[in-house]
Amino acid sequence: MNGPDLIIENISHYIQLDEREKELFLSLLIPASISRKQIILQEGDICRYSTFVYEGCLRGYTYDKNGLEHVLNFAPKNWWIADMYSWISQKPGILNIEALADSKVLKLSKVNQDILYKEVPKFERFFRIIIEKSLVASQERVLNNLSLTAEERYTQFCAKYPSLIEHVPLKQVASYIGVTPEFFSKMRNGLLKKK
Repeated sequence: MNGPDLIIENISHYIQLDEREKELFLSLLIPASISRKQIILQEGDICRYSTFVYEGCLRGYTYDKNGLEHVLNFAPKNWWIADMYSWISQKPGILNIEALADSKVLKLSKVNQDILYKEVPKFERFFRIIIEKSLVASQERVLNNLSLTAEERYTQFCAKYPSLIEHVPLKQVASYIGVTPEFFSKMRNGLLKKK
């Protein structure tokens, strides 16, 4: 499925568009190809685009004061990604967004999103739902990091991102679930022996 078809299918789970609305929406998107390891947003930059992935995978990450990398989210095919704080506030953000593989995306600028809100008001509903889901996922992640074991967090990762487990470097999976690569390797080997 090509990018325009996939993004329209993604949106149709929440709102229905007529042909004129689809054409307007698609005309406001900017297609882009991103090379593996290319960074499309750096910490300290203002997030100017919300990005929909239709091929490949992106990840959002940050560094703590000790220089340790922390993966906050992944965006495989059919997912959106942005630095939500920066996107909404239009202030410098804390996320870096990088391609884990050669990727193809559709980018929606903040200006074009505002045009959509004015011309097709039902997009306010769509993006409200997307932002609500992002907020719920962030809160759930914080609570899981506080209350679940590393094994339970890994199991949830596998359920949330089933297509990624074989394609994402294990050190990034370890970072996402909040453990060192060494601990992760031992834990994963123990889980595999149990099966």
